[in-house]
Formats: sequence, structure tokens, C-alpha cells
Amino acid sequence: MLDGISLDQLRTFVAAVDEGSFSAAARKLNRVQSAVSGWVAGLEAQIGVTLFDRSGRFPKLTAEGVLLLADARHIVSGVDKLKARAKLMTSGMEAELSVVVDVFFPAIAISQAAKEFAERFPITPLRLFVEGLGAGYEPVLDGRCSLGILGSLPVSFPSLVSERLGEISLVMVAAADHPLVAFEGRIPREELGKHIQLVLTDRSKLLAGRDYGVVSPFNWRLADLSTKHAFLKQSLGWGSMPLHMVDQDVSEGRLVILDVDEMPRAGVRIATSAYHLAASPPGPAGRWLIDRLKSV
Repeated sequence: MLDGISLDQLRTFVAAVDEGSFSAAARKLNRVQSAVSGWVAGLEAQIGVTLFDRSGRFPKLTAEGVLLLADARHIVSGVDKLKARAKLMTSGMEAELSVVVDVFFPAIAISQAAKEFAERFPITPLRLFVEGLGAGYEPVLDGRCSLGILGSLPVSFPSLVSERLGEISLVMVAAADHPLVAFEGRIPREELGKHIQLVLTDRSKLLAGRDYGVVSPFNWRLADLSTKHAFLKQSLGWGSMPLHMVDQDVSEGRLVILDVDEMPRAGVRIATSAYHLAASPPGPAGRWLIDRLKSV
């Protein structure tokens, strides 16, 4: 009966392969050799497959044994991970860390932090989602994500606790051949309103009825920032972008920072913070990630 297979049998099978003999496996497992031989023989009887050829001085895997060894390793490894994860959970460690990251937040900072996270918390899965504007807040508010790395919005969320991380700069840009680039002097808002503005769509309803940063009545709504970036470089309109995403385009002349009236040429500073539900503070993994991103 396959249901009667024990973890000891599988561990013994793997150890016999890794150590090269039943006697060596017995020493590794701190068991007598007869027990090791008995467990392996019992496993073979239960699955109806001969795992080792015992005709030589040392047992040698059969062709069937080679195929089943990978399955045995997978099962043993899975149980070990289950035990380790359960131990972490009882110590307060998150079973997994789900994080929603603002589309404006520097991807390089997140990827570097994620690499270090994998080394520090090897059995804690990291689930990352990327959203913009109000759509970044929704997964935190409804509990789908335990942590949000988000830019500030002109809306308050009483159920959330925030911890400031830093700032990003938003600049108004257009392609080098866009008419606004040729405008002499600081560009007034009425002049911006004569041209198509490329706007990032808010896929949530949190800002319904609010046009955050929309100046021109002629606007195209785009679902993601990379598309907006591509449209800007094709001179399909003007719009705001995080400075870190366009600084190379600006330095190489593909995009130009617009000198807009009532706006700093260096860009508008947007605060970024870590958000979580007040009732669900971060555990050790979430706490580490917040602290790590503060150093960016």
C-alpha cells in the first residue's frame, strides 16, 4: 500500500544513495545497518519496485530507482520546508510577504532589496505587485497585501499606518520635437491645455471624480507607465514622469524637461512611504524590508 510509505523510508533511501552504501547511510542516520536495509526493503515492497541492484559490493541504483530518487528528494525537501516554515510562523515570522509597490518607485531599489530578502529569508515567499495611484492602496486596504510601498495621495486612509521612506521627483517632459519645447519662457497652464496630456489611468475607484494632476482638457489615458514613457518619446503628448525613469532620455536629448509656470524645474517632490493596516503591523520580514528601503 503506497499510503503506508513513511518519511523515514524515504530519508533512508536518499541517504543510501548519497552516502554510497547502507552502512554509510546507517552512520549518517545514527541507525544500525539492519534498520537501514529493512527500511529500504520495506519501501521496495510497498511500491513494488526494486530500487537497488545488490549484486555488487555496494548497492547500485536501478533505472527505476534513478527515476524515483528525484520524487523522494522532492518529498523529503517539501516536508523539511514545511517544518521550517511552521517553526518560523510560531516565532512570529510571516508565512509569506505580499507587497504592492507604486509604479513610480525605482525598480532598481526594489530588485536590489528583493535579492537581499531572498538571502535573508530563503523560505519566506515574496509576492510583489506593481500598481499606480489609488490601485496601489486597494490591496493594502482590503488585506490582499500586507505592505504597500506607495507614493502619497491627496486622500487620507484612517485605517492605514504609514512610515516615510523618502521622495521621488516628478518632472513634466515632452519629446525634443514637441511644440511645447519651442515655447519661449516659462510655459503657462493655458498653453499646456492646448496640447494632448498623457495621463496614467487610476484603475481604482478611490480617486473617482478627482483628476489628480490633469491640466489639459485634451488627454489620453494610459494603463501603465512604460506605455506612457514610449508615447512621450514618440511626441504623442506631454506629461509627468518620475525623474529616475527619464533622466537618461533627458541627458541624451530624446526628452526635454518642460519649464512649467508655478512648478519647480527640478520637479515636484512626492513622498513615498510604507503602508500597512493599523491592525496588522509588519512581522520580521516586513520590518526588514521597510528598513532596507529607507536606505535607498
